Amino acid sequence: MNLTQQYLLDTYRARQRGEPGPPAPGSKDWQVVRELRDYRRFRAVVAERRPARGRLRAALARRLPPRRPGPSC
Repeated sequence: MNLTQQYLLDTYRARQRGEPGPPAPGSKDWQVVRELRDYRRFRAVVAERRPARGRLRAALARRLPPRRPGPSC
């Protein structure tokens, strides 16, 4: 059974049960690619291989408390 046949079968079953149908194949591909890229960047930052940039830095800034400057020597 290929992907299209499985999608049609799942859609048929959902209609029979009165449930919402599954998303069309390929409709979320770019979202998955972005999430995978963000996850890899996050793992690199956690492993201290490279600094955070862009969306990752913004996400970390929302989660972490603001840094306070340390005592100057």
